[in-house]
Amino acid sequence: MKEPNANKMLACIRLDLECAAICRAAVQIMNLESNHANVVCQVCADICIACAEECEKHEHEHCRYCAKMCRDCAAECMSMVAA
Repeated sequence: MKEPNANKMLACIRLDLECAAICRAAVQIMNLESNHANVVCQVCADICIACAEECEKHEHEHCRYCAKMCRDCAAECMSMVAA
């Protein structure tokens, strides 16, 4: 929020927060060995991909790092859904 011209990054910031929330939820659901873990992991992967795509629009180093982490997380989630 302290970025210069943070208003231009509001969509990115919101998506980052949404992504973090679904990742936390996915971990909790998997820890509970829920029958719904696959569905949550699919949603998590979808949001992580959307977050990565948004972050890749920005030149900041932390945005590049976030995009990479989101793509890694999406890949892990998809491997769990496929299992």
